[in-house]
Amino acid sequence: MFESFQGSISERLDRPSYHEDFRRHYESGIRFLNKLERGQSFKERGFPSWEAFAVGEWDSALSLIEEKREIYAAQLRKAEELGILERRLRVVEFPVTPYVQWELFVLRLRVELGGNVRVMDARKISDIEADHPVPEVVILGDEVMYEVAYDDDGNAAGANRITDQVAIAETSAGFDTLYHRGEDFLEFFDREIAPLDPPSVVYS
Repeated sequence: MFESFQGSISERLDRPSYHEDFRRHYESGIRFLNKLERGQSFKERGFPSWEAFAVGEWDSALSLIEEKREIYAAQLRKAEELGILERRLRVVEFPVTPYVQWELFVLRLRVELGGNVRVMDARKISDIEADHPVPEVVILGDEVMYEVAYDDDGNAAGANRITDQVAIAETSAGFDTLYHRGEDFLEFFDREIAPLDPPSVVYS
């Protein structure tokens, strides 16, 4: 699974170019957006909730997530207006990393607002990942997909843009398979995330 993705030719885009290219294709009449998240620790500088989490202020981090409510609601309304089905699959390793613990609280807000999010226990895809992890990828319909890129410190750094139609189709099929094998977000969250103690990590 995802073999064609691994061998596909891509064009590297810096972060502003990625965002511009994404917006252009997003509004071009695509039918769906699929996002597969695999990394277990990133930095989201500029997001107040993450900034609070990064310095160990857990209660503040959770309360600040609420600032995103209207932004996320507006994103979902726009997708509906454009006729775009958005789906996200979050792969989670155990033990759960502090970042993923925090991020799933953020994703819970998206789900509360009507977002389609499922979770995949990484242990259940160990056979698929025998040679390489599943990709960190955003797929925009049949037109383009992006391998999201990060620098060595875990900060977003743009994306590798892929337009090969065979690779896009096969990657979409792989996403569909894993998405349907994934678990309902709220069931996973209530069982695995809600009972956890606040993380003690502090980012530099």
